[in-house]
Amino acid sequence: MLASTPPTSTGVFNRALSSLAIACICKRYVWHQRRHQINRRQRFHLVCDNVFREAFSDAKQRYGAPRLTDELRAQGYQFNVKTVAASLRRQGLRAKASRRFRPVSYRKHGLPVSENLLKQDFYASGPNQKWVGDITYLRTGEGWLYLAVVIDLWSRSVIGWSMSSRMTAQLACDALQMALWRRKCPENVIVHTDRGGQYCSTDYQSLLKRHNLRGSMSARGCCYDNACAESFFHTLKVECIHGEDFVSREIMRTAVFNYIECDYNRWRRHSACGGLSPEQFENQSLA
Repeated sequence: MLASTPPTSTGVFNRALSSLAIACICKRYVWHQRRHQINRRQRFHLVCDNVFREAFSDAKQRYGAPRLTDELRAQGYQFNVKTVAASLRRQGLRAKASRRFRPVSYRKHGLPVSENLLKQDFYASGPNQKWVGDITYLRTGEGWLYLAVVIDLWSRSVIGWSMSSRMTAQLACDALQMALWRRKCPENVIVHTDRGGQYCSTDYQSLLKRHNLRGSMSARGCCYDNACAESFFHTLKVECIHGEDFVSREIMRTAVFNYIECDYNRWRRHSACGGLSPEQFENQSLA
């Protein structure tokens, strides 16, 4: 038999070099494949981001992480607020921002004022115990539009409202009349307002007495005594008005009506209502 030719050192080196090259190519291929694959955490983030972005859009960019979490849980999702907040930050999604509060000074009118019966106690155990009212200014291309509201502190529902191009006692009376009509004229309700001339007027005070309502007024210059009404106006302006161009009073009227009756009372979640909207809170409490 012929003896096998012993391998040369050059052949061994070439085979080793070839094996090493193949191994490097394989490792590079695996690394390249993995680089283009997403891990479980990334897939989770993608799913969350899509869900939260859609919910944020459905809420008209009005909800931050806490309220958006409540909304998602109502839809059957079980996300915690930290997950929602992280996703919103990751996507650069922010709820509509607030503006600095500027208190309105009271005018001297010389009319009698009522005692402060509310004393910053904004809790009500049932409907028609405590109402608060206030008036705000809304800018349009045609000039100011004035909005008066009446809010039931029990559910934070806007139960009366009125709008006019003039700030008169009739504006305040019309909002209170709507509240009385909606709530079937209850008696002995504390109706708290500021000391504005519209609320101190003979017409408004006569309306209170005629329906056996208990008038209450804030201390002079203390916006915190009527904080719930101020808070509603703040929310209205941030979520509905700021950043929009209202060329006419009629367009503003329509926007405010839709916000109060379609969005705020029916759907907007409120922390004082346990994360429910005013209407949902009332329906659940009275069921």
